[in-house]
Amino acid sequence: MLASIGLDRTKVYITNVMPWRPPQNRDPSPDEAATCLPFLHRHIELAKPELLILLGAVPMRHVLGITDGIMRSRGRWETYQSAERAIPAMPTLHPAFLLRQPAAKRLAWRDLLAISKKIEQLGLA
Repeated sequence: MLASIGLDRTKVYITNVMPWRPPQNRDPSPDEAATCLPFLHRHIELAKPELLILLGAVPMRHVLGITDGIMRSRGRWETYQSAERAIPAMPTLHPAFLLRQPAAKRLAWRDLLAISKKIEQLGLA
């Protein structure tokens, strides 16, 4: 997905809401996520990203506090407020979802194009 817009692992930093996956690969509970969020917020501050790409409903919910479904919220720029600055954030579809629902790749592609445009606007290309 990243390669399709000219990015690779040397140009991005990837992390998760939680450093482990809950049993049975379920979504993290609100308490589990709340335990990890201070570490994630600090992680973001230290990494100093120019923008965030949130893959799926879990990071969208816990990082941005958006409770609408990912299909409703994906593709719209939001703002993550760090302690230091506002960071543009794009919720989009998780790659695992796209493997189960290949027709949704067209939506993810639209999001990737918007991300590519934002990268250009920010002078990061």
